[in-house]
Formats: sequence, C-alpha cells, structure tokens
Amino acid sequence: MAIIETEAPLHEAHRDNHTHRDVNGGWLRPAVFGAMDGLVSNLALMTGVAGGTASQQTVVISGLAGLAAGAFSMAAGEYTSVASQRELVEAELDVERRELRKHPADEEAELAALYEARGVEPDLAREVARQLSSDPEQALEIHAREELGIDPSDLPSPTVAAVSSFGSFALGALLPVLPFLLGASALWPAVLLALAGLFLCGAVVAKVTARSWWYSGLRQLALGGAAAGVTYLLGSLFGTAVG
Repeated sequence: MAIIETEAPLHEAHRDNHTHRDVNGGWLRPAVFGAMDGLVSNLALMTGVAGGTASQQTVVISGLAGLAAGAFSMAAGEYTSVASQRELVEAELDVERRELRKHPADEEAELAALYEARGVEPDLAREVARQLSSDPEQALEIHAREELGIDPSDLPSPTVAAVSSFGSFALGALLPVLPFLLGASALWPAVLLALAGLFLCGAVVAKVTARSWWYSGLRQLALGGAAAGVTYLLGSLFGTAVG
C-alpha cells in the first residue's frame, strides 16, 4: 500500500517561516551607537594626543580617561533619555486610562470610528469596539496602539539602555588602548586594531539592516579613519603652536 504524505497547509508553513527581527528592543540602538562612539571618540582622542608629541604614558592615560568618562556619560545620557521618554508615555497612558473610566461610551465610539476609517463596515466596527472595550486593560492597550502607536507592555527599559550603552562604549573604547596595555610602544597597532574593530562593527550592524556587510564595514572604517586622521593633524598643529 502506498503511503501518502500530506503537506502542512500553506498558511501554517508560512506562519512557521515568517519571522521578523526585533526592531523595538531597547538595547540595540544604544549598544550599536555606544560601540561605534567608543571606538571613534577614543581613537580620535588618542591620535590627537599622540599628534601633539605627547609621551606614551600620556596617550595611554588619555585613552583610559576617555573610556571611563565616555562610558559613564553614555550610560547617564541613555538612562535619562529613555526614562524621560517612558515617563511621557506613561503620562499619556494615564490620560487615556482616565478617559476610558470617565467616558467609556465616547471611547468606544472613537474606537469604532477608527475601524470604520480603515474600511470595516459600521455595524461590524461597532461590535468589534464593544467587545474589545469590555475589558478595561485590553481597551487601554488597543487605544494606546491605535492613537499613540505604542505597546504598553513593551516599553523600553532605561536600565537596559544604560547598561547597554556603558558596556558597548567601554568595549569599543578599550580597543585603541589594548595594544598599549599589552606592551606596544607605537601608535600604529592601536590604530590598526581600532580600524579593524570599526569594520567588524559595521559588518555586524549590516546583519540587522538591508545593507551589505562590506559596505557597512567600509563606511564605518572610512568615518573612523577620517576622524583619527583629522584629530592627529590638529594635535600636531596644536602641539607645534603650544610648544
């Protein structure tokens, strides 16, 4: 007897294979920005100091100071920024919550009108709005999505943003300093390692964007190299002028 193999329905196969990357997470943007900023800013700082004919010890101390200052600054800035944004969203949610409590009929009608505007038949729109409005928390979530474009259950975390920024900036800023800590006495190993790190960061970022890895990597390499070159030149000019 022949065995007939049945295939899963098309919609089930599509559902299993259709996935999206996380575009709303609170960690990706600060982590990427922090790593890039740490690499570029500390590389530029160290090349600028080195261009001023400073000693190796001064260059290393500048790099470590830049790492610490930048990491704490990034963490504080991200925490304040995300916390302020979250507080604003929570304030708007409180407004919507009060409106749902004081004027439930008006809010239900408003929700029905939103669905009608999207092409739902009036009777069906009113029935959908009535059923969704029967649960206050569900009604709040629906109104927040439709009117504010936010998900109350998925608000960004200030702590996650701050920790991501601190760690990624420190990691990026460490690369230009690392060769000196391992015994290097010249600037070029630090520059090469930092530029390689910039290319790698750009290539990794391409994994979550539509750009090719080599384009993104070369773009970050060019930007970081330009920043290092300009600050080295400025350091040389200032060193000559001050000296």
